[in-house]
Amino acid sequence: MSIVELRQYTLRPGTRETLIELFEREFVTGQEAVGIAVGGRFRDLDDPDRFVWLRAFPDMRHRRRSLEAFYTGPVWQENRDAANATMIDSDDVLLLHGPGFTPHSGIREVIATVCRPSGAAAFDAYAARHLDPGHALHRTAHVENDYPRLPVRTGEDVRVWFGPAEPLPWPIRQLRLEPVTA
Repeated sequence: MSIVELRQYTLRPGTRETLIELFEREFVTGQEAVGIAVGGRFRDLDDPDRFVWLRAFPDMRHRRRSLEAFYTGPVWQENRDAANATMIDSDDVLLLHGPGFTPHSGIREVIATVCRPSGAAAFDAYAARHLDPGHALHRTAHVENDYPRLPVRTGEDVRVWFGPAEPLPWPIRQLRLEPVTA
């Protein structure tokens, strides 16, 4: 299991495609060059001013080192003003344990489910019956954020997976996402 960030950015109206173009041109390879595995990148189909993406690290030590290298390195330094100009909020971040997720080529829509189960045992029973490895199940990583320059949500215990599943008895939030690269 990797350490995975599920990042949901709220953007200034009409700037999503600008950020996506910059992200795809500069930030994917720029992050990969410092050891970050960039996963799926998505347009939120229900919010034209939202960009959702994932990135993964082998462990927290690698996360800290890779984030330091990227955010102090030339790719971010040269492009941060343009990226930040598109964003209203970039702090909606879940720090998770899981396999990461990148949609298969040609997929046009992905459903991401964020669930706050009332009990771990009950959720584990649900997951055993209804979720398979293709759902890429992630769980909250209850670890300290050792790179506080980038805040993450704390005090939550969530499960996140990708793809359809049977209805749940707990509150959920579903995101309908379109892969940036199909």
